[in-house]
Amino acid sequence: MTIVQPTTAQVSTFPMLKGKVALVTGAGSGIGRAGAIAMARHGAQVVVTDLDADRAAKVVKDLQLEGVHATSAGLDVTDDAAVANAVAQVVDTHGRIDVLHSHAGYQVEGNLEQVPVEGMDMSWRLNVRSHFIAARATVGHMRMRGGGSIIITASNSGVQYDREMIAYATTKHAVVAMTRQMAADYAGDKIRFNALCPGFIDTPFNAGFEKQMGGRDKLEHYVAQTIPMGRWGSTDEVASSILFLASDMSTFMTGHALVIDGGECI
Repeated sequence: MTIVQPTTAQVSTFPMLKGKVALVTGAGSGIGRAGAIAMARHGAQVVVTDLDADRAAKVVKDLQLEGVHATSAGLDVTDDAAVANAVAQVVDTHGRIDVLHSHAGYQVEGNLEQVPVEGMDMSWRLNVRSHFIAARATVGHMRMRGGGSIIITASNSGVQYDREMIAYATTKHAVVAMTRQMAADYAGDKIRFNALCPGFIDTPFNAGFEKQMGGRDKLEHYVAQTIPMGRWGSTDEVASSILFLASDMSTFMTGHALVIDGGECI
């Protein structure tokens, strides 16, 4: 199967995020990494965080090779105090936070009888609660500055149902609902909340689906036969949607579940 990989533009001549400050969680690889790089290339001062501090640092190093400045830190999003401190550090250092992309998440495969209780608990902690904590730590700073954009990664599993993925689908539906509720509550403060809902993007995060389906070749076949566009999405394609949600191009958009899945959920 041929995987189409659109090329992301390098440092933008017309930076749409110039002067903005962004914090990204789970940004050491995959979609989080691609979004952080795209925002930095478009002028934002990006703080790249990940549970694996070395991965976060590697993102910054790659950007520096392009002449783009960013900073990094290790961050466990299940540690409430650490998340609050990370947001406070961004504000102390840069005087503001304009964009939060709360991206870190977790996937465990299985149906009601197969998923261990611990797997459901961890899914809830990472796919819902961690986003609540990050948004809670950020929203007051954004209100004081007159607004901002909070992007929360859900999944197209939050607008449809997957077979034998009870923990994942349940928590992704929950985080879409939570994002919409926060959007309604804070629209008057000019703080926008939107859920990013990618489908099959070719990253290591698909390991759960790959295991469930019996191997990479079976998953490849599923993607080719089930997704109307007949292919995986790329992290660069999702990064373009992140740029849209982070920038002033989406200033009249809040409470939306932005689905990027090649038509899978149609």
